[in-house]
Amino acid sequence: MDPIRFVEQHGVVLEGGRGPRPNLAEAVAGERIRGNWWGHTKGRAIFAATRLVRDSDQILVCRMVDGKITYVHRRLWPAIVRLADSLQKNMISALREEHSPSGAHRVRTILFPRWVPTDIRRAAKNLFEKEACLQLGDWIKPYLRKKQRSARKPR
Repeated sequence: MDPIRFVEQHGVVLEGGRGPRPNLAEAVAGERIRGNWWGHTKGRAIFAATRLVRDSDQILVCRMVDGKITYVHRRLWPAIVRLADSLQKNMISALREEHSPSGAHRVRTILFPRWVPTDIRRAAKNLFEKEACLQLGDWIKPYLRKKQRSARKPR
């Protein structure tokens, strides 16, 4: 099972939590996982798959779905950027793992839109909001905030 291909195929994937998107840990395990995937017999394979995905420059690692670790394939980044005004910024901030020479592990947050490449920004400008929603699917609708309308009185 190729974890990068899995994320590419599904577009938006949860690392291991339950939710409205496919789950990488269960895809690697080949079955539903009860409890934490660390204790699963395929826990090492799941860990290796998560490292491959997290190290890929084609995958955004964020907390988009219910605050859980979420992987978004690059093909959907323009849709995310297009809808950014309707999404909470912490949902679409990138998470990057860093390891110090001593072996200490740290997760660094790169705020939106600092992580967004120029070509993705350009592609997002060419998308209609409705098209971006269609690319992501119905699961995104509960995460979209209503835009604030002007409080001005009509003339």
